[in-house]
Amino acid sequence: MAEITDKLPENTRGKYYVDSQCIDCDVCRDTSPKNFTRDDNNGYSYVYKQPETAEEVELCEEALAACPVEAIGDDGN
Repeated sequence: MAEITDKLPENTRGKYYVDSQCIDCDVCRDTSPKNFTRDDNNGYSYVYKQPETAEEVELCEEALAACPVEAIGDDGN
């Protein structure tokens, strides 16, 4: 499970985040491209936009569940 204390600094403030366990597999970016993007310099994904619609929330939840290393977290808010 993702650790909020390991949250990557690029994540935008809000409920969803990616931590340093990210292996840059592209699952979250494929699943929810409106919310996740890649840091090309460091080779990992992060949340660049928090979900604003029910569809985006659903896709972020899908990305969270599909992450092979559990690097996507939900801070509970």
